[in-house]
Amino acid sequence: MNSGRHARSLFWLFLITSSINCHMTDLLYTEKDLVTSLKDYIRAEESKLEQVKRWADRLDTLTSTAVEDPEGFLGHPVNAFKLMKRLNTEWGDLENLVLKDTADGFISNLTIQRQYFPTDEDQTGAAKALLRLQDTYQLDSNTISTGNLPGVRYKSSMTVEDCYELGKIAYSDVDYYHTELWMAQALRQLDQGEESAIDKVTVIDYLSYAIYQQGELERALELTKRLLKLDPTHQRANGNLKYFEFQLEKQRKEEASAQEEEQKHVKSQIEKREAQRKRSKDPLPERKKYEQLCRGEGVKMTPRRQSRLFCRYYDNRHNPRLLLGPVKVEDEWDRPHIVRYHDIISDSEIEKVKELAKPRLRRATVHDPITGELTTAQYRVSKSAWLTAYEHPTIEKINRRIQDITGLDMDTAEELQVANYGVGGQYEPHFDFGRKDEPDAFKELGTGNRIATWLFYMSDVSAGGGTVFTDVGAAVLPKKGSAVFWYNLFPSGEGDYSTRHAACPVLVGNKWVSNKWIHERGQEFRRPCALEEAAL
Repeated sequence: MNSGRHARSLFWLFLITSSINCHMTDLLYTEKDLVTSLKDYIRAEESKLEQVKRWADRLDTLTSTAVEDPEGFLGHPVNAFKLMKRLNTEWGDLENLVLKDTADGFISNLTIQRQYFPTDEDQTGAAKALLRLQDTYQLDSNTISTGNLPGVRYKSSMTVEDCYELGKIAYSDVDYYHTELWMAQALRQLDQGEESAIDKVTVIDYLSYAIYQQGELERALELTKRLLKLDPTHQRANGNLKYFEFQLEKQRKEEASAQEEEQKHVKSQIEKREAQRKRSKDPLPERKKYEQLCRGEGVKMTPRRQSRLFCRYYDNRHNPRLLLGPVKVEDEWDRPHIVRYHDIISDSEIEKVKELAKPRLRRATVHDPITGELTTAQYRVSKSAWLTAYEHPTIEKINRRIQDITGLDMDTAEELQVANYGVGGQYEPHFDFGRKDEPDAFKELGTGNRIATWLFYMSDVSAGGGTVFTDVGAAVLPKKGSAVFWYNLFPSGEGDYSTRHAACPVLVGNKWVSNKWIHERGQEFRRPCALEEAAL
């Protein structure tokens, strides 16, 4: 019995010990798994910290360089776009990365600062500015992506993600032309071996559709085939392949049947186009003329007309304040007569004007021709502020100088408007004066129409930013310290439509200008009326 009891006890002890050992073994494996998970966590944290460190080091170098010359740095369009992209998108990604662990101090600070970050709209605006520059100055995507722009001081290249983002913004705007350009650039950089989180399949998907939307079925089909080699299971691409093949076959049949009929009409179509070209004296749309002039093309100054333009010293009929220091004047254009005054505003005056204006810079406005009130407009992309003479002696001094030189009364002129055109900033073709179909353009001012425009250039611009007159083919380039002046109205009071002008987009640099719009009231004896409608 005892031996049996002992045997049973040993048996139960064996079972219990075995059970405990099995449980402990499981715990050991559990702990081993926990250690493995812990190491995975440590590696993930180290990887995360390494990512954050690389980000911080890169941004530390970048921002240290940028703050040495903020305006010069942001004068490069790619730098401006990437700043918007970083603050609107990439800092958010970093926030999500850091939020995986406790980082209350950083997150709290980031949350507070986020209220000052650009929005999606700002990022989209920066992207569209790049696209606008690309069109105006006929830049290929690779030139912009590599940062090889004229006059750049801070070269900056674009990543695959940057190019892809531009393409997506264009796609969202149903702008398949620019979608193609930038998705093709993203694909080109991927093909060259650039590492990216964006894969070729995603890029080709957008690219092929953009090309299809522009009517190029064969290219769209070839790209779709390439996509399917990379991802044979891509559902949309498989559907597109069949559709493109069907449409291409259909197109070929239609083209074959229509070829003979087309040949019959070719000659008559050519003759019609030629007749239309002859009837139209200037078939080039204003937008194209504007862009040509901004690129330095299409300027209509002949040698004969050039010979009638002069440089001279000017004291406005012995004005007492100009006798000892006459101003340097250069004729920029003959009709309309545009003159440039050199060294007419000092660096210290420029800095004071900018200092006064910067806290008040807001999105620039234009006069609504229907209501006569100030409103923002998509065709004017800049920030502006208004400065009155009583705010600072410098403004009063500048106003008096304009009056001394032009001989026109400044009492009824508008306040000095200071404008800052950043990268892509522009003001499309417009008139400064109110036309006959805009009787209430300046009604609230009670000072009549804008008789003349005075425009100070307060900065040099590395590339772009000129003032062009689209009707006459004139172009005036910014030169710091100079000012240009022209009359908007003939002495009869009729508008001079040849003064239609525009501010070209700033390609590289930062453009500061200030202008004075001078009104009719008070000029009755300073610039007497003429009987002829277009008398000079």
